[in-house]
Order: sequence, then structure tokens, then C-alpha cells
Amino acid sequence: MRSSRDAEGVEAEDYTRALELLIASTNPGKVREIRAVLEGLSVTLFTLADLPAVREPRETGRTFAENALLKARYYAQSSRLLTVAEDSGLVIDALDGRPGVQSARYPGATYPEKFARLYGELAPHPRPWTARFVCALAFVGTPNSVSAVAPLFACEATVEGEIAPEPVGSSGFGYDPIFYYPPYETTFGNVDDERKLAVAHRGKAFREFRQWLTAGRERGGAPPENRPTFRD
Repeated sequence: MRSSRDAEGVEAEDYTRALELLIASTNPGKVREIRAVLEGLSVTLFTLADLPAVREPRETGRTFAENALLKARYYAQSSRLLTVAEDSGLVIDALDGRPGVQSARYPGATYPEKFARLYGELAPHPRPWTARFVCALAFVGTPNSVSAVAPLFACEATVEGEIAPEPVGSSGFGYDPIFYYPPYETTFGNVDDERKLAVAHRGKAFREFRQWLTAGRERGGAPPENRPTFRD
């Protein structure tokens, strides 16, 4: 598969060769989930742990999509590999969308400390405390390709829920123990990876990426759409 947006003097990606793909995340929980979704593809997956250490980029984007693309471009440049990155977090309506893109950097040295601070902020607000997880994904080409400038693929996915009255469960990671998912009648911290990925934001986004990638490789040409598409 070749990019349909070749430009003079810019190398196009050749997807007919064996695909080597970097998952640009330092979070072991995220890497585990992404590997699970992409399992079975004819792709050699690398993570940042497989490569020489580089300083993490400053996540200066104001949206999840901006940060995902920023990270994808940064790690593609340093690794010289096709790179997929994501940015995700918790959006709470009563807190005007916070912690949002600052979810990983929300005050607190541990997640229990972050939870305690969030509950303190939520205390004046009536329940239900509606919330959602958001995951934005960006896939870019190697530095000499046209797709290093504009992503080959991008999408955004969400899962709706509420903030539980207190943390429940020890599964998952991050904010999972306080995210109550009504259809399951419990939090993401109280379900296994398979049940979580079936409905969660990261599972949705990476299944869409998998479908897009598979469609192009099966045809032996470019994927059906090379322009980024952002949608829930």
C-alpha cells in the first residue's frame, strides 16, 4: 500500500513490505490494551521500551487529538518507524471537562491521591457526576514521508459513564476504579481487560485503526482513506 499523497522529493510509504509499527506509549497498561486489540495482525510491534531512551515530549496540545499527533510525530522522528500514538483522559462535566488533557498530570503523586482531590472538587456538585473517557489516536509515517506531516489516520473515541461515589475494584489502571459504567453496573476497575476493551475508549479507537489498516493491506494498496477523521 502506498500513500496516495506522494509529493515531489518526499518518499511514499510502502506498506507492501512487512510492517513494523511503534506503539508510542510509556504506560504499560495502555501498551497491554493496544497489543490485545492489534493481536493477530501481520505486524511487528515495538514499544518505547524496545528502543534507546529518549526524553518525553512536552504535551502542549489543548486537545487530546493535538497531543496524540504531537507524540506520534515526535517518536516517529526519533525512531524512524511508522508510529501510532494516543492521548487519553477523563472528562468530568461538573468540573468543566477537567482533568481532561491534564489527566496524567492532575495533582497527586498516586492515583488514590488524585481520586481524593477529585472527590474534594466534586463534593459541592450534585450527583450523578457524568463523565467520559476520551481517546484520540494518530498514525504517522516515517520522517521522510508525506504522512509525517499529515497523519495517515486519526480518530477519536469515547465511552460515557459517571464518577462512582468511591473507588471500586483493583483491575485496570489510572482512573478506572472511579469510572462507573452503567451497563456493567460497576466501575472499569472491577472488570477484566476483555470486558473493558469491548466498550472502552481505547478499545474503540484501536479497533477502528485495526480495521483501517487491515482494509488497506488486504487490497495490497493504500487504505481506503488517508485523511484523518475525528469522530466519536
